[in-house]
Amino acid sequence: MNQDERRALLTQAFVQRFGQPPSIWVRAPGRVDLMGSHTDYNLGYVLTLPVDRDTWMAARPRTDRIACVQSLNAAGSSCFDVEAEVIARDEAVPWANYVRGVAAVFRTEGRPFTGFDSLAHSTIPLSSGLSSSAALEAATAMLLQALGGWQDEPVRLALLCQRAENRFVGVNCGILDQYTSILGQAGCALLLDCRDLTSRPVTVPADIQVVICDTRAKRELTGSEYGDRRAQCEEGARLLARFYPGVIALRDVSLAQFEAHQADLPEPVARRCRFIIEENERVLRLAEALPRGDRAAIRAVTAASYAGARDLYEIASPEMEAMLEAMQAGTGVIGARQAGAGFGGCMVAFVEAGATQAFEADVRRSYAAATGIEPEIYPVRAAAGAGECA
Repeated sequence: MNQDERRALLTQAFVQRFGQPPSIWVRAPGRVDLMGSHTDYNLGYVLTLPVDRDTWMAARPRTDRIACVQSLNAAGSSCFDVEAEVIARDEAVPWANYVRGVAAVFRTEGRPFTGFDSLAHSTIPLSSGLSSSAALEAATAMLLQALGGWQDEPVRLALLCQRAENRFVGVNCGILDQYTSILGQAGCALLLDCRDLTSRPVTVPADIQVVICDTRAKRELTGSEYGDRRAQCEEGARLLARFYPGVIALRDVSLAQFEAHQADLPEPVARRCRFIIEENERVLRLAEALPRGDRAAIRAVTAASYAGARDLYEIASPEMEAMLEAMQAGTGVIGARQAGAGFGGCMVAFVEAGATQAFEADVRRSYAAATGIEPEIYPVRAAAGAGECA
């Protein structure tokens, strides 16, 4: 479906549901971490790619204080008063809480906006590790700006969207997803420093294709082991700060410092810390190797990342194991690893550009034979950050 077809689909559905055509069109991309699992909330580095799978929101202002949100991807309609003293959660339509949360945070910050009707449509696989939730939050931020006639600084917008997910939705995520969705740049990956919230572009060579391989093993992070991993990392940083007073987060700890005091940390905290510290170094190595097209280095760091995710951070799953084997055996593969928070969802491969179709066929066949699940596999390119629809 091209953009014109997508716009026509949304317009027709919007008129059917709300009686008039939309007048505001906004979008926000999903993202995949090329390297850097769970390093963001440890204030480290991530090599992140905004992808051309995105969320659109078609909307129209209302003359009252009510906002009504619907989606072509999920059931339910959720309406709330945008000027209510407290915008409450909607337990019956959980996906709408990403919209409500952003609205609540912006209202608290004094950002004005009117009531509205909106209809969302996403090409990002849900609960797959490609940040469909952050894309919905970022698209909502773009919509509220348009409704209110104001513009905020992009990093500030990302922080407000992160606050909505942390405090309203209840996922204690880092800044990675919202930052990438809002500040992404077409044509390149971003090397993100999660401490000072700055980034620099990193070129992906034209002869290397990034391919997403969705295990279709869905994840649910709210109340899951994600929060446990973060708490273990924070505990490790607190314990290591006894020996190194400058330590605020694991980003401040070198591998040599960790190894000098590894025995002073309880299990599994020590394993979690080792993974994060090593993963942070891998991000910087991949950011150097990728623009050069250094196949050997790409292969080495991706393999080490997955091994650490499986053995030290313990975020792998049987489906991920089967997908990794399929990807590593695929035609033209350079390197392959996990993506997102783990526990299922998507994985990512670097593939020789001319071998993409053969790689896809190989992975589909091998993964389906091993699991009985038909995967979703698609190449992606770097997309622009959130804004108006083209």
